Formats: sequence, C-alpha cells, structure tokens
Amino acid sequence: MALIESVYESAEALNTAFADDIARLLSDAIASRGKASLMVSGGRTPLPLFQALCNADIDWSNVDVSLVDERWVDEQDDASNTKLVKQNLLVGKAAAARFVDMKSAESDAADAVLDCEARLATMSQPFDVLILGMGEDGHTASLFPCSEQLEAGLDMNSGRVCIATQPTTAPHQRMSLTLPAIVSSRNIFLHLTGDKKRDVLNDALANASAAEKPIVAVVNAAQVTLKWAP
Repeated sequence: MALIESVYESAEALNTAFADDIARLLSDAIASRGKASLMVSGGRTPLPLFQALCNADIDWSNVDVSLVDERWVDEQDDASNTKLVKQNLLVGKAAAARFVDMKSAESDAADAVLDCEARLATMSQPFDVLILGMGEDGHTASLFPCSEQLEAGLDMNSGRVCIATQPTTAPHQRMSLTLPAIVSSRNIFLHLTGDKKRDVLNDALANASAAEKPIVAVVNAAQVTLKWAP
C-alpha cells in the first residue's frame, strides 16, 4: 500500500523520537481500549530503542509485549529474542509490562503453532504497535526467501497468526508471525539503520517480488512507516 519515510540525522535522534512515538501510541491505546499491545523484533538494531523506551512514563501494567519472531532455542541461549527483550526492554518502568512468550517446551516449533497463537490471542488485537526489522536478504520477521514455508507464511487467506519456519541460510528453527498477522496491526514500523540496509530496501521495492524479498509483501499489503538513520 505505502511506505512512509521518517529519516533522522543520527541513530540517537531516531531512537529518541521513535520511543516517544511508541509511548504515545501505547498510551492512546490504553486510553481507548484499556490495554495496549507491542510486538518487537530482536537483533542489534533495536537495543538502543529498547533502552530509550523502557523508562517511558506510560502505564506499562496495561501493556502486553511479545515478539514478531523467535528462534526455537532456550531462553538462556544468547540467540533468544526473549532473553534480549527481557534484558533490554522489560526493565525500569517497562518491567511492569506483561510478556507473552512465543517459545514453549515443544522440541519442534511446528508442534507449537496452535499454542503460540492461543497465547498471542490473549493480547489486545489488532496489535497496536508492531516493529519489524529486515535482513540483507530482504527477510522480515522469520519469513525468509530461502524457507520452504515462505509461501504459507505470505498467504493472506491462511487464517494463521503464526508459522514455524526453517531458513536454510540462518541457524535455528523459528516461530514467526504470518503476513496477515503483521499487516493487520494498527501501526507498523520498519526500523533500519545504515546505508546498506536502506539500499537493500530500495532495491527490493524497485526490483523484487515478495517471494524474492519478503519485505515487499508487507509494504504491498499495508501502510508501513520506515524509521531510518544513516
């Protein structure tokens, strides 16, 4: 549908402004509906954002937080997005938020899809704020172009909120939100830093199909706000 661009002169300026935007949207959701939901991504890029957001002066006790995707590893593993979020976002004032796990005890993520969907269903939906990242291969969430599960993950008529995926170009089985779950969110952000990621995005939107660069599917199906700094 559309990509709305918000460009900042530095990553620090981006994270300060973005944290303010998120806090405002969550506060508005609480005022309107009594609860708010925040879906975040892992990786290095959002860490300074989490640190800027965690002490925002909002009613965190009425905010539910979960992930757009998770690697199917124990929480103690350094690859765990859950571990990253708990250590960097759910601290300070944000420690009062409720975290909703994607990961569960099943050894195969494919056996946990229905349970994961049931847990996410306890959150305010559509999700109020959803923050995506993007890999240099154009994947977003854990919808990888190399994955056999990509077509199912991009199926807008699947009725599914979650899908188990197995990328061939990255380690670990994953649990991911599906495209319909992502694009039904009230406010969708794509958080990128650096010229290389911006070049990947521009090339994908100009030249690639959704199957080649899954981020294209999101931008084609929803209004997405790009938050970018060099």
